[in-house]
Amino acid sequence: MVKFIGRMNEDIGDIVLARAPKNTKYTSPTIQKEILHIIANRVRGKIREEVGDAKFCILVDEAKDSANKEEMSIILRFVDHLGVLRERFFEIVHVPNTSAATLKEKISTILSRYNLHNSNMRGQGYDGASNMSGSWNGLQALFLKECPYAYYIHCFAHRLQLTLVGASTKETSVYLFFSKLLAIVNLIGCSPKWHTELHSAQAIKIANMVTLGERDTGRGINQIGNLHRSGSTRRSSHFGSICSLIDMYGAIISVLESIVE
Repeated sequence: MVKFIGRMNEDIGDIVLARAPKNTKYTSPTIQKEILHIIANRVRGKIREEVGDAKFCILVDEAKDSANKEEMSIILRFVDHLGVLRERFFEIVHVPNTSAATLKEKISTILSRYNLHNSNMRGQGYDGASNMSGSWNGLQALFLKECPYAYYIHCFAHRLQLTLVGASTKETSVYLFFSKLLAIVNLIGCSPKWHTELHSAQAIKIANMVTLGERDTGRGINQIGNLHRSGSTRRSSHFGSICSLIDMYGAIISVLESIVE
């Protein structure tokens, strides 16, 4: 980005990157994160201006990132001064746990930081997990105690996913396939010994295929992956689980035969 801007403007191009003073190149990870943080705050400030004095709803979900940390995303839904319905991604924040009290504290802190009061909340959209939808101690119940107009709606995307999963269990062949797939993932994943054996068998298979020219080489192409467990609320996770099974099929068979012996 710096290189591109330098090309577009000679005045900038003369003072950035190789031509910049050694202590002000602005390319270190620390400085880049600081710049991104400043930009993010500016964006959130603009969204706050867009909300104005309007009532708003929140859409919240949490998931683990690649570092196995729990992250919570917050989206604001509101009607702007032109009467147009808007949805704006507002914040993603790390949470130490997914208890309702912790999530509420984090959400309230972020909203209050931008002068968005819980009393102006008119809706909550979450999945159906007990920590979110619980009638007594769930996140939606905690916000309802502060604002009785913040009605909770079970996320329709999650409801559709649960419906698809429920419907698929009525098709015997589909149900048996995914049941066996889950059993294989659990069986191999429960033992560090079998997990290591799976990786070793997969490494040998990849090396043989590369030698025979049956597999392309390149950065990140032949990394040894893991079997993925499917989740009932994310249909795409079933596809990912099948793909990992296909890619590691030979290694899986080798490990299963070893277990049988």
